Amino acid sequence: MPDGFQRSALRRATWTAALLSAPVCLATGGVRSKPGNPLHGFVALLGPSLALAHGDPASPQEQPQADAAKQAGGAKQADASKQDQTTAPAPAGTPVDAKSQPTATGKADPPTDAKVDKVDPLNGEKKGAEITVTRHPIHTTPIQVDVNLVVVNVTVTDPYDRIVTGLDQENFAVYDEKVSQRIVAFSTEDAPISVGMIFDSSGSMSDKIEKSKEAALQFFKTSNPQDEFMLINFNERPNLISAFTSKFENLEDRLITVRAGGKTALLDAIYLGLSEMKKATTNRKALLVISDGGDNHSRYTERDVKKAVKEADVEIYAVGIFEPLSSRGRTTEEAGGPGLLSELAEVSGGRMFSVEDPNELPDIMEKISIELRNQYVIGYKPSNLVRDGRWRRIKVKLSPPKGLPPLQVYARTGYYAPTQ
Repeated sequence: MPDGFQRSALRRATWTAALLSAPVCLATGGVRSKPGNPLHGFVALLGPSLALAHGDPASPQEQPQADAAKQAGGAKQADASKQDQTTAPAPAGTPVDAKSQPTATGKADPPTDAKVDKVDPLNGEKKGAEITVTRHPIHTTPIQVDVNLVVVNVTVTDPYDRIVTGLDQENFAVYDEKVSQRIVAFSTEDAPISVGMIFDSSGSMSDKIEKSKEAALQFFKTSNPQDEFMLINFNERPNLISAFTSKFENLEDRLITVRAGGKTALLDAIYLGLSEMKKATTNRKALLVISDGGDNHSRYTERDVKKAVKEADVEIYAVGIFEPLSSRGRTTEEAGGPGLLSELAEVSGGRMFSVEDPNELPDIMEKISIELRNQYVIGYKPSNLVRDGRWRRIKVKLSPPKGLPPLQVYARTGYYAPTQ
C-alpha cells in the first residue's frame, strides 16, 4: 500500500477518534486540549460555549485558577466530613439553643440565628447572607388554682313554711368555727341539679306504694330539661333501677313495675345513693328519700351513714310516710325511723316532711321541687382554715329586712377540712 495512502487513512482515523471523544470530554467536564492535538483549534473555538453548556463558569484561560479552587474545596469538604463524624447533627424540629456550643475542633460555632457570609469553594466568591430560623423551647408554668371555696346552699322559709325569695347578700352572715367569714360568691340562679331518688318498696309500704309512685312521678314532671335523675328502690337490699338520665320517661316506665314486699334496708339504700351521687354531672346534688323510716335489714350502721352524709356535698330531702303516733313503732328501729331521717336531712342542709295521709304526697313533692329551685347559693373562703381533716361547723345567720316576720334558715351544718 502506498505511504501517502496510509498517512491519509491514519489522519482520518485520528480525526474520527478525536470527534468521538469530544462528547465524553463534554459530559465529564474535561474540555482540555494541547497544541499538538488535532482538535486544538476546534476546542479553542468551541471551548467557552461547551463550558457554559456544562455549567462551568471558568474559561479555558481561567482553568488553572478553577482547578486550584476545586482542590481547595475538596480539602474543605474532607475536613467537614471528618467533623460530621464526631458531631452528629440534631434531628429535624429539635429546638436550638442560641448560645454557642463547642465543636469537635474545640472552637465555638457562630450563633445559629447569625448571618454568615459563606464562600463558594469552586470560584472563591462570597455568597449572599443566609438566614436561619430558630425554634426556641417553650417553658410553661403550671396554673395554680385556689380550691378552698366553701359553697353552701341555703333555703329560707317564713312561719307558714313558705319559701322566701328576693333577699340580698347583705342579709346573710356566715360563720366558720364561730369566726365571721367574708362572702365572695352569691347567687339565686335556678341552676341544673342532679337528684337521686331512694324509693322504699318494702312490705311496710304495701298500702301506700301506689300513692308514693304517683308522688315520685309528679316530682319528675316538675323538673327542668337540664336536670338529671337517678333511681334506687329498696326492700331487703338496694337496687339501682336507673343511673343518671335526663329522660324521666325511662324512670317512669321502670317505677311502675315496682312491687312492695320484704324487709327494709333503708341505711344500705342511702349509702348506695351517696356513692352513686359521685357520678352526677352538675354542681348541685340532692337525695330524695321516700320511706316510712323504719330500718330492719341493713348491713351499714347509722354511724356509717351519718359519716358518709357529712363527707358528701349532697342535700337530703326525706318524705316520711308515717303511721299515726298511737300505732307507730312495731320495732325499735322502726320507731326511730322519723328521728333518723330528720337528723340526716338536718346535717346535709335539706329538710324532712312528715306525712300521715298518703294523699298529701303529690303536694309535698311539688313543694320540694320548688324549694330546690329557689335556694340561695353562698360561697366563702375560710380565713381560719386549718388543714387537719377535722369536722368544721358552719352557721348561717339571717338579718332580714325590716317588716318581715322571723324567718327560718336551712343550710348544711359543716364540712370536713382538707388535709393538704
